[in-house]
Amino acid sequence: MNQEPIAVFPLDETNNSKKPITHLTAVTVRLVGDSGDGMQLMGSQLTNTSALAGNDIATFPDFPAEIRAPRGTRAGVSGFQLQFSSEEIFTPGDGLDALIAMNPAALITNIADLNDGGILIVNSDSFEDKDLKLAKLKTNPLVDGTVDRFRLIEVPMTKLTRNAVQDLGISTKVADRCRNFFGMGLLFWLYGRDISPTTRFIEAKFRSKPDIAEANRRVLMAGWNYGETTEHFASTYQVRPAKLPPGQYRNIMGNQALAWGLMTAAMLSDKSLFLSTYPITPASDVLHELSHFKNFGIRTMQAEDEISAICSTIGAAFGGSMAVTTSSGPGISLKSEGANLAMMLELPLLIVDIQRAGPSTGMPTKTEQSDLNQVMFGRNGESPLPVCAASSPGDCFNVAIEAWRIATQFMTPVIILSDAYVANGAEPWLIPKTAELPRIEIRHPGPISAGEVFLPYERDSRLARPWAIPGTTGLMHRIGGLEKEDRTGNVSYDPLNHQHMVQTRAQKVANVANVIAPLEVDGPETGRLLVLSWGGTLGACRTAVQQCRAEGCAIAHVHLRWINPFPKNLGEIVQNYDHIVIPELNTGQLRMLIRAKYLVDAQGLNKVQGKPFTVTELKAKFKTYF
Repeated sequence: MNQEPIAVFPLDETNNSKKPITHLTAVTVRLVGDSGDGMQLMGSQLTNTSALAGNDIATFPDFPAEIRAPRGTRAGVSGFQLQFSSEEIFTPGDGLDALIAMNPAALITNIADLNDGGILIVNSDSFEDKDLKLAKLKTNPLVDGTVDRFRLIEVPMTKLTRNAVQDLGISTKVADRCRNFFGMGLLFWLYGRDISPTTRFIEAKFRSKPDIAEANRRVLMAGWNYGETTEHFASTYQVRPAKLPPGQYRNIMGNQALAWGLMTAAMLSDKSLFLSTYPITPASDVLHELSHFKNFGIRTMQAEDEISAICSTIGAAFGGSMAVTTSSGPGISLKSEGANLAMMLELPLLIVDIQRAGPSTGMPTKTEQSDLNQVMFGRNGESPLPVCAASSPGDCFNVAIEAWRIATQFMTPVIILSDAYVANGAEPWLIPKTAELPRIEIRHPGPISAGEVFLPYERDSRLARPWAIPGTTGLMHRIGGLEKEDRTGNVSYDPLNHQHMVQTRAQKVANVANVIAPLEVDGPETGRLLVLSWGGTLGACRTAVQQCRAEGCAIAHVHLRWINPFPKNLGEIVQNYDHIVIPELNTGQLRMLIRAKYLVDAQGLNKVQGKPFTVTELKAKFKTYF
């Protein structure tokens, strides 16, 4: 654990524990078990209580793609990692201070990340011979030396859970489902978390099943009481509130923030929001979240496939709505022809790609940044589109608003990139004051008189065409995927007109660089090494760079939100450093773009394991340049 000089304080009257408190700067915890063991629920409750305690938090849920993966096997392990801190943090942590493992498979697949001397809590009732066999272990890791470097705490959670609920008349199977609440209660005691929000959660979730609610409440308290009465722990640990900018915060996940950003963008532009999509991991939660807000006029449609999803989105955009479609890599492939049509029609809409590990079905619940080439080049013909990427769960809110602003200013589809790490992660989010958010001004051409001529591809200074609403008097015009004549929009096969229109559409996208913010360099403006990152790698890269600089390295960092077009000052920046390193969760896609455009010898740090970068591995790479 990252400790300050340890100070032990007597308990105050707000804490029921009778044991002393050791104050820590930050704690990283991982909870692992079968996919049906409730690890995600356990992690989300620990996250929420840590947020309510005022800590800065960062999370990393990790789970198998199967709804019910094979119990007890390594492939079926589900995990949730959380770092909570009294200082500002940007990642869910590297090495673990504590690991809770509900079975041998969960332990053996995660033990390598536990720090020496770290706390290892196991459900000792799940380490029988049959459990070891399912995990493909020949010996018991609790006794064969595997865990000797750690502070092992064996807890018979299954037995203690059954004892806590034995007089309620529920079945053993139902009782065993409460085990995660035992671990939750023990963790709440260990780290001084307030138990009352979770008891309220239990009451609300199981209101219609009072016996189940009572069972979970009892088991939660049994876990807390075990921590208080066992001799395994001499003290509890607490992390003081973080000193964050003043304001009202809430815990938010990336997909939730994206949905709220879309709703806010619709409000700022006085548009009705229409989302059409086909369910796919990890993008489906955007649909789920938006479907809760029909009272705000939000319209959602679960289409029969990805093609109909984007085509209905095009229709909504043509009709004057704020139109959005969401998917992941496989669905973006199916949407490519529709995206090309939307580009040709020059209509504003948003295409959201929550990236996951590919190719094909790949690893659907794991993270990756491997769709960049796809969204840049995955359409036939010369078909450029603006592409931007969210860097954190909270940033998804801002990206949604900015992307819609660009889409309406330039009359073009805009692609938003997120990824499973950002979408499923959580962090404290400073709730903005909507009155202070700049409006998105949209002007539709009005009716024209008989004899006047409407030119649907007459362009403004940004090369954007007018957004004509169907049914407006005099604004009838032709749409479709065939090449259009300049200004009139009539079908044209003229070679020079085609060249002109292709170049005009490309220049329009390039003009986006005139309105996006210039890049800011974190660190020396010239020097030996520049780290260039994009998307969800921001937190790990920023932390690694800051730690390297604190150790005397002259290292700078720049993070990209806009990848097409690049910010106007990027070319100047990359010329100012001896070396450029681009960390990516792919095999070097941004590196290829940077090398091609700026002719610099950018080097890659590439990882395709379904896992985000750790600060440790980034620092090791960066330090090789010094």
